[in-house]
Amino acid sequence: MYGHGAQPPTRTSGTVIFLRVLFAATGILTCGLLACLPLFRVAMLRGKARDWVLASVSLPLSIVCFAVVGELPEDDHRSDIALCLLLLLAVYSTVYFLVVDIAHHRTAPPVGPMPSQATTYAPPVCPTPTPPQPGYGYPPAQPYAVTQSTPVPPAPYTPVPPPPQPQHPAPARIDQVRAELDELSDYLRKHEDGR
Repeated sequence: MYGHGAQPPTRTSGTVIFLRVLFAATGILTCGLLACLPLFRVAMLRGKARDWVLASVSLPLSIVCFAVVGELPEDDHRSDIALCLLLLLAVYSTVYFLVVDIAHHRTAPPVGPMPSQATTYAPPVCPTPTPPQPGYGYPPAQPYAVTQSTPVPPAPYTPVPPPPQPQHPAPARIDQVRAELDELSDYLRKHEDGR
């Protein structure tokens, strides 16, 4: 069904729990009419002939019990027996399903997506310090050498950082302040030279 060598999709733990609650509630909420559904699920999980026979017998039994309860008067003790049998069938199928399903999923391999076997190793990215930018009108600062006193062993795996965001142009207000500072700097130089 899934092609050559393809694996069927795996179920997550949330899906397993949802299905478990759904099948368990089916027998109880339908007052035993659909008590065969959890039993058929058990038969599919285990694949034993005994489970298939039990599931196949439970459907006609629940229909007959409902027919007896609906046809006979309330005073008749046979309708009470049929109703008790129907409710016991619902409780039995639910409990049996839960026991088998929980045991099955404990022994099964863990559900959910498996980590990829081919994980790529990304060496750690060490940011290199950049020399400070010179202020406007000042001579550039002397570049300094980056020294590393002790080598740092690489981490086993570090996530790759996201690419840097593009630089946005400076707002008009910053340009205006920069222009005013340039004028003030020129004025102060002229004023100092005039002394």
